[in-house]
Amino acid sequence: MGSFRKFMAFTTMFTVLLLYLIPTKAQEEGFISAVISSKGLDFTKDLLIEEAISSIIPLELPQIEKSVKIPLIGQVDVALSNITIYSVDIASSYVETGDSGIALVASGATANLSMHWQYSYTTWLFEVTDNGAASIQVEGMEVGVTLALKDQQGSLKLSVLDCGCYVKDISIKLDGGASWLYQGLVDAFGGQIVSAVEENIAKKVDEGIMKLDSSLQSLPKQIELDDIASLNVTLVDNPVLSNSSIEFQINGLFTTPIDDSTSSLDHKGSLNPLPRSAPARMVEISLHEDVFNSVSLVYFNANYMNWIINKIPDQSLLNTAEWRYIVPQLYKQYPNKDMDLNVTVSSQPIITVVNNGIDIIVYSDVTIDVIDDEVIPVACISMHIHASCTPEILRSKLSGIVKLNDFTASLKWSKIGTVHMHLVQAVLSTVLRTVVVPYVNLWLWKGLPLPLPHGFTLHNSETFSTNSRLTVYSDVAFLEQ
Repeated sequence: MGSFRKFMAFTTMFTVLLLYLIPTKAQEEGFISAVISSKGLDFTKDLLIEEAISSIIPLELPQIEKSVKIPLIGQVDVALSNITIYSVDIASSYVETGDSGIALVASGATANLSMHWQYSYTTWLFEVTDNGAASIQVEGMEVGVTLALKDQQGSLKLSVLDCGCYVKDISIKLDGGASWLYQGLVDAFGGQIVSAVEENIAKKVDEGIMKLDSSLQSLPKQIELDDIASLNVTLVDNPVLSNSSIEFQINGLFTTPIDDSTSSLDHKGSLNPLPRSAPARMVEISLHEDVFNSVSLVYFNANYMNWIINKIPDQSLLNTAEWRYIVPQLYKQYPNKDMDLNVTVSSQPIITVVNNGIDIIVYSDVTIDVIDDEVIPVACISMHIHASCTPEILRSKLSGIVKLNDFTASLKWSKIGTVHMHLVQAVLSTVLRTVVVPYVNLWLWKGLPLPLPHGFTLHNSETFSTNSRLTVYSDVAFLEQ
């Protein structure tokens, strides 16, 4: 069971890599594109064959019985039982993609079987019986399956177009009893053994694909990132198969669980085809900037972008005594009183993917509160913050580091008279750089999980950002559990 689960997990990655974010399918736009390259297809093919073999072996074949009429002896009843394929070795394999589907072929394979043989016949004087074991070698075996991948109401439908197994030759070696005498008799069963091998291996492969398709159909359309945001697993169209890759288009926007709060986004359109001058990696994952704006909107609507800052590295800045020269009236009205800064993002942050990075614009209000038996708002400062983010791949997650570029501040209202804004701006700059930005980076450092099945990870990754989208080029590795 463990091998089959691992087989299904990797094939799930092979077919639904990055089907990971969600608005509604009705928009018919793909904001995330995932491409499995020829290098990725080869890696997938090798692992699928390995896991398919481990999930099939040992394979027990049906018992074979036959009656043979032999001159001078009469009718002989022969039975072959416990016919078991216990090992398979693949000499070569290849995968091909095209308009009709994906073809996976393993050729030049050998298989080893064991079985028990028994015969009996009766003369007018006595009954003769004998039995023993036998080993069988199958050579020149070829197994092929052609699959179709289609979008079925947002899920991936996997179906078998063709599946078959062909055996070129077998050799049978008997042990036990008078095996040397009856070798030719058992050899006569070669054709039936070949047919049994071909039919049952093809049947097992077909059954495996059907189970995999059932697993794909049961995948959730909506995956919760946390209790605030959910991600999409919805295809917007059939996968595009070329002679060297498979591309999936996913309508990938963040949303609140079982809702569509991102519908108010001003979508800029789906992704164009990925550039092919990129590094040779197994997978290429491209995210439109609207993906990031959608998560921004979800967390903004959930009032998750508000902070009360009452602890900072230089705690003296949160006492009116430190502000006596910045805002004299503040100290006069509230001498030596503690303060906090109530930071509220006033509108959805605007995220733009540009060359070599991500730009972030944030509009926020900072309310200065005095703590005097109660919280007393005394002034409000509006800020226009310009930051940038450098994306990174961290432990198979999309992470990033935010840097404050610049900001401007203006007085929104005041109950404490004149405010020297150039001095206030210096204080707020310290707070932003020592408190807010490190907090945001700590949150970003956790990363956005990329949709890889359990046990798989990205490595040798690179990120590129240009023309409103971020693209990740990466190889994939399987971590043995």
